[in-house]
Amino acid sequence: MNTQMNPAFSEMTKNYPLYVPQAVMVAKRCELTELELNIIEGKLPEDLQGHVFIVAPAGSVDSRGLPYPDGTPIFNGDGMIYRIDFNTQQPAKITTRIAKTPCYYADEATKRRSEYHKYGFQNHGLTRFSMALGVRNQLNTAFVKFKTSEDTNDRLLVTYDAGRPYEIDTETLEVVTPVGANAEWRPEVSLSMPFGPVLSTAHPFFDAETQEMFTVNYGRSMGNFMQAIPFIYEAEKLPHAIKKLLELIFNFLNTLNVIKFLLNWIAKIIWEAFKLISSIFENVFKFKMQNFVYLMRWNGSGHIERWKLVLQDRSPVVIHQSLHQIAVTRNYVILMDTAFGVGIAEIFTNPLPNRKQTEKFLRDILSRPLSPDSYVYIVRRERLIGGQQPAYSKQEVEVVAKQVVIPLEAFHFAADYDDSNGKITLHIGHICAADSGEWLRIFDSGADSAKTPVPSRLYGMLSGEADISRLGRYVIDVESGQVVESNVISDDKLTWGMALNTYCDTLPSGKTAEKIKNIYWNSDGFWPELLTKFILNLYKDYKYRVVSNEDLLKLLDRQEGKPACLLRLDTQEMKIADAFVFMPEIEADNKAQGYMINSPQFVPRAGGNGDSTDGYIVCTIYLKNSSEIWVFDAKNLVGGPICKLGHPELKFGFTLHTAWLPKIAKRTASYNISVEEDYKDVVAQQPAEIQELFEKEIYPHFKSKNPSV
Repeated sequence: MNTQMNPAFSEMTKNYPLYVPQAVMVAKRCELTELELNIIEGKLPEDLQGHVFIVAPAGSVDSRGLPYPDGTPIFNGDGMIYRIDFNTQQPAKITTRIAKTPCYYADEATKRRSEYHKYGFQNHGLTRFSMALGVRNQLNTAFVKFKTSEDTNDRLLVTYDAGRPYEIDTETLEVVTPVGANAEWRPEVSLSMPFGPVLSTAHPFFDAETQEMFTVNYGRSMGNFMQAIPFIYEAEKLPHAIKKLLELIFNFLNTLNVIKFLLNWIAKIIWEAFKLISSIFENVFKFKMQNFVYLMRWNGSGHIERWKLVLQDRSPVVIHQSLHQIAVTRNYVILMDTAFGVGIAEIFTNPLPNRKQTEKFLRDILSRPLSPDSYVYIVRRERLIGGQQPAYSKQEVEVVAKQVVIPLEAFHFAADYDDSNGKITLHIGHICAADSGEWLRIFDSGADSAKTPVPSRLYGMLSGEADISRLGRYVIDVESGQVVESNVISDDKLTWGMALNTYCDTLPSGKTAEKIKNIYWNSDGFWPELLTKFILNLYKDYKYRVVSNEDLLKLLDRQEGKPACLLRLDTQEMKIADAFVFMPEIEADNKAQGYMINSPQFVPRAGGNGDSTDGYIVCTIYLKNSSEIWVFDAKNLVGGPICKLGHPELKFGFTLHTAWLPKIAKRTASYNISVEEDYKDVVAQQPAEIQELFEKEIYPHFKSKNPSV
């Protein structure tokens, strides 16, 4: 990219302390209906059409929004669905609704009704659960749009990494039905709680050509977040004297000036103890925790089919981190073990409440850096014949997956639909030396030489990265399992914290684009306030480091950041062809008040030619004290936003993924899972009070939805 095309680049050489905008931390839970958005600057283009959907965590039923006072990560929260309606005859309007699943109503009832308080849900790091009722499915991460030949209108799913996807009504934004009954999903641990722990992907994939949706269901035998739950729960109920004794022991160990190998030895002892406990639970109490990965297929109306994935030696495919995203080509399904770790350290956050040094000690010895490599699993679609339908049969059908290792970790990726000659092309955003499952905690200190405490206003915010991100394109020969072509780029000004992406995936004819020619990425930038000493130490020996630890410390000591940006990657030339840098505002005290960007969505131009740049990019923007929605011309990012929208009532916090639909309508699909039928067997095993909770507080909200499956 010719940097002369953007005059802002000359300003980037000036060193100003860069500060995170407070608006990214603030979310309201109030639901809005067709609120007219104010035009703050510019003009809405007349050919901007349709409806943009955005989802974001919005706190829990007892938090009144975000941030949490106790530093709980802002990604732990009920999903708030935002729909922005663009109509050339009217102002842009926004409607918002909380995604209200059965577990949402259980959570709400245990806070509102005193007789149910003892069954209440609590936040534990990235998850929210009740030892009596189970794990919350918060539906706060992403969407999947789809339409089969039987459907009159487009349909939309809202998703979460730790739960079944749910279909919503695009007109009312009401949660309608899960995809698949409980019996069609395998929980990570078989427990008697109504809301079992189910791991899936936040990004199922719908193939418009074959009208099939693919998703996954997996479990891990060790290192998964459920292992810590019994210990956490019991530790919270320990007598005060025992809590105090444990605190003294942990604090003593934490203050010892021991050498590195001793700390590693202590960590190994603790890990071995966890393994032993797990073995006892599995063999004595039949508390099974096993490695498994199921590839699942659904046609939008019937039962789910699934296949158990194995390697060529028939051993199970093992996921060590997460399956945040999958992709589909004409002949293959691609899974990736992504750089989003949810383990003991991520939920073992308050075994002894108000004992922050204890929490810090446990995190330091239990945490591990994520894998610097991406493990990819490729499945031939032609082998997906006669899959198991869990609703009918428990006999498992195995399918072999080919494993491929790609250097550099990843969180999001996409694949060309075209896979001619047995070769698939992957487009990957590599966010390096970072963990999307880590956040700023109350006891954290900055990574600068002075070890400055992290600002209290940012407790719960996603931790920053400890190296520059990269963008890659890889061609894989499936038969050999080899990467036959790779092209990886980075830019010191533009590719820090590569986050979310969007692209034109559908032609005007409705067919799937064969190749992804242009991808729009938002870069979070580099924010000194967000990089902690803990993360810097965790990744100090990062395998693929580009920016040295010494150079990072220089940036940190000057509080010098890298502004966020919106860029377009030309995937054929593998170059950044266009970009807009969100230059900070310099305040009177010479501090740079930065902008943040999230949730880019490509919107095709009404009456356009279907070119991959013929449209607009709609995204969320955070300023110091306000949240806005900006619109860019997809062909001219460098020209800046052509329209800025906002409203004093609009506080959406850290938004995540998006979707676009040309029109919305009342849902007419007949597929529906009866909530009462879905839960009746497990609820019948519960105490009378929990049965009453379901009868009075959950089932009535879903009585009007007629089941079809």
